[in-house]
Amino acid sequence: MANKSLAKRQKLSFRIEPSQRSLKPRNPIAVAAKQRAAGPHRKTTSANRQAKKRELIRQLLQKNGDH
Repeated sequence: MANKSLAKRQKLSFRIEPSQRSLKPRNPIAVAAKQRAAGPHRKTTSANRQAKKRELIRQLLQKNGDH
């Protein structure tokens, strides 16, 4: 009979103080991403080659401009 009376009323629940409430649940995808090995990215070989080519052209133009 006790169960019958509780069915129509609000079920008994434990009250938690605001200071005891946990924070928002963590995003499991973000945690996994953060734990992965990460570091500075390296330039690709083609990017390095293009940078060296630009540097060479810059040096050649500076030499020709000095004369």
